Amino acid sequence: MTASATEYRLSVSGMTCAACATRIEKVLRRLPGVASADVNLASEEAVVTGGAAVTRMAIQQAVEKAGYGIRDDKAAPAVDREGWLILAGAALTLPLLAPMVMQLATDSMWMLDSRAQLALALPVQFGLGLPFYLGAWRAVQAFSGNMDLLVAIGTSAAFGLSLFMMSSNPHHLYFESAAVIIVLVRLGKWLEKRAKKRTLSALSALNALWPAQARVRRDGAELDIPLQQVTIGDIALVRAGERIPADGKILGGESEIDESLITGESRPRAVTISDRVIGGSVNGMGALEIQVAAVGAETTLARIIRMVTAAQGAKAPIQRLADRVSAIFVPVVLVIAAITLIGWLMAGAGIETALINAVAVLVIACPCALGLATPAAIMVGVGAGARHGILIRDAAALETAGDITLVAFDKTGTLTEGKPRVTGIETAGTIDERSALTLATALQTGSTHALADALRAASGDAVLPEARNARVIAGRGVAADIDGHQYILGTAKMLNEMGMETSALTSAAAEFADGGASVSYLAETSPGQRLLAVFAFADRLKASAKPAIGMLHNLGVKSLMLTGDNKGAARKIAGELGLDDVRAELLPDDKTRAVDDLQAGGDKVAMVGDGVNDAPALAAADLGLAMATGTDVAIETAGIALMRGDPALVPQAIALARATKRKIKENLAWAFIFNLLGIPLAALGYLSPIIAGGAMALSSVAVITNALTLNRWRFR
Repeated sequence: MTASATEYRLSVSGMTCAACATRIEKVLRRLPGVASADVNLASEEAVVTGGAAVTRMAIQQAVEKAGYGIRDDKAAPAVDREGWLILAGAALTLPLLAPMVMQLATDSMWMLDSRAQLALALPVQFGLGLPFYLGAWRAVQAFSGNMDLLVAIGTSAAFGLSLFMMSSNPHHLYFESAAVIIVLVRLGKWLEKRAKKRTLSALSALNALWPAQARVRRDGAELDIPLQQVTIGDIALVRAGERIPADGKILGGESEIDESLITGESRPRAVTISDRVIGGSVNGMGALEIQVAAVGAETTLARIIRMVTAAQGAKAPIQRLADRVSAIFVPVVLVIAAITLIGWLMAGAGIETALINAVAVLVIACPCALGLATPAAIMVGVGAGARHGILIRDAAALETAGDITLVAFDKTGTLTEGKPRVTGIETAGTIDERSALTLATALQTGSTHALADALRAASGDAVLPEARNARVIAGRGVAADIDGHQYILGTAKMLNEMGMETSALTSAAAEFADGGASVSYLAETSPGQRLLAVFAFADRLKASAKPAIGMLHNLGVKSLMLTGDNKGAARKIAGELGLDDVRAELLPDDKTRAVDDLQAGGDKVAMVGDGVNDAPALAAADLGLAMATGTDVAIETAGIALMRGDPALVPQAIALARATKRKIKENLAWAFIFNLLGIPLAALGYLSPIIAGGAMALSSVAVITNALTLNRWRFR
């Protein structure tokens, strides 16, 4: 979405099948200025993006003109009387079915009086069936077709035929067929609606994490205020067992916090002064004072909710086939029903048989299951991911993740803890170790890089000289002026490019690298050039790094490390982890080119990283996975954000994507096979309208129920 584009999300009412969603999309895409419009049948939501010419009012008017409505999500929910209406319809329909049941049970003929049948069927047909007529009329006005049109035509034909035959052949009436179809379809839609609510359970759980109020200290007084009034800089007071109201930093107190619904981590995290906390998490047994750093839409939880909402409402590429089919589905079914009617009449059957078979075709052919197959699975899959700390940005990322054949990892902060320490210093003889450490630390003043933290920790309370004109050379090192001299701290490659000789410390650097350490050289570049020292930095591997690589191999996915580290250290780590390949001493652009090379070799590549320098490679890969413990740039670039800095989430994300894709294929197969088998059977007279109505009603419920099984997904 461009900077000038605006996104609108509106809840649409009146949709009954995939044809409805397709119709609304076409109408919205014809609006001037609209860049994209997607309608999700499962979530009943329209997402429209466009320029300044597009307004919410214009979208609403277009939807209403197409025969549908826009729901106000802020309004109080209407009382759901659907269950009672269906129960009343069933009570009226059961007497109509009684003669059929008695005949099957006792082999005796008994019929209700035709006028009694009419009296029972009339309120069902035009009372319980009224929404089908209204929906059919809207479809006719819009020159389109939908499920309502099929049901209205089918049941009206059965009801009308019965009226016509009341005087001539009152023993062969079909009032019960029309009534049963209406009751079963309404029952199916009601069950479908209840099941669809469960697909949004993860989103509801996230929204429920916000506390209604927050306790803050202002001007020395403690106040309980609505959450919306909390501002950045406020001091929030959180007692034991309360939810943290916003993102912030702990100023006082120690405790453990439960972040399970946000990060998927089941174990509480110990926190103390200076630690950062996430709004919505639950405080343990200690009282905390927290300085608020982010509120409202800028909090981590709000960003998670936005990502989950966007992903659940997005369309996967695999859905395009279903959309193309549903666009022509209803007209094709009407033609097949007409052919069925004419064919049976030409074969010598009576008008009753021909019409009832045509009705069965109309009733069983419902595009609902086809329209729900993909979005239902995606909504549940995205929700399951959120509960496990896997945030999927959109449906395309979810589909791509299932096809990944190779995962490329960054090293620092991804496979390692990202907290290196200085493990060795070797000087060139022109300076002592303490002075070299002081200079190197001064060069890193103001830097947030992990190596800068390691140098500061090693220097302790040493007084540092002032560094001026500090500058970062991306992927190589840093440079600055200290006391009129220019110094650099960086890689051997950086020094060699400047024409400096590093041979005096090559053996020491090689020894450090063979031990698995990263090395950086300190040198003076002006007024003269001289090599000063080489530093060794060691970073511990994350405990889950090696198991994660094993999990990937079990999934049949290759693993690779792309790092700017020296080759010796990179090879040692790769050997410890069991990686399939390693490429070292890479600049950010080199990582991007490496990803391009891997893709050119035929692999579907996922890139995992956490830093700004990983963003280009994350964007270049087929799928980017960013550790949410890293930078915002990396997270915004990636298709999937991992809410814990845990490499084991990578194979879990791939396994979840494969499970979701499998459910999508199962649902689409069920929907297509259902219609491919059901329509011919109905046309050939093997399905009565009653059985067709029941089967149609259950097809959508079956699709959603199959999708809901993803809620039980666990990585094995």
